[in-house]
Amino acid sequence: MANKIIHHIPPVDHATAQGKQKEVLDVALKQVGFIPNMYANMANAPGVLSTYLHGYDLFRKESGLSPAEQEVVFLSISQYNGCTYCTAAHSMIADKMSHVPKDVLQAIRAREPIPDAKLAVLAAMAVEMVAKHGQPSPDVVKRFLDAGYRERDLLYIVLAAAVKTLSNYSNQAFGTELDEAFSAYRVG
Repeated sequence: MANKIIHHIPPVDHATAQGKQKEVLDVALKQVGFIPNMYANMANAPGVLSTYLHGYDLFRKESGLSPAEQEVVFLSISQYNGCTYCTAAHSMIADKMSHVPKDVLQAIRAREPIPDAKLAVLAAMAVEMVAKHGQPSPDVVKRFLDAGYRERDLLYIVLAAAVKTLSNYSNQAFGTELDEAFSAYRVG
């Protein structure tokens, strides 16, 4: 990430963190198994990381979307927002954990047409919600519903967009360095 607007706030070191910073990093460590650089930066404002972790967990558990569909939503939003950190991290998760088809993953990363019709509609809906500030065009919504998604799914896309706003914007503000765990999926 080239531009960073927050220059002088160092990442929070889990080993020396105290109070709310330590509490939220403990939650993160339990959920993920390590402290990603993004979390160490976000922990400077514990409410930001706490809100991110809570919303992310709820999206994963309650959306009703498959893991691959969830990843398509996160990836599409992150790619649209230009967050290379989240695009790389979600690419790794898509490939290794959520089993997004490789051709779909590559298409999202390259901003090319998605070869799976239903996932293409989902990605378009996710980007439309962000690009149009929650006011998607009726045509995009119709295609989304015609593809078998429900109106309720729109609310979970809003949740995913909120979560990605927290992470994408924080990463861009800090110029977050990509973790080794995601480095094979570096973009840009």
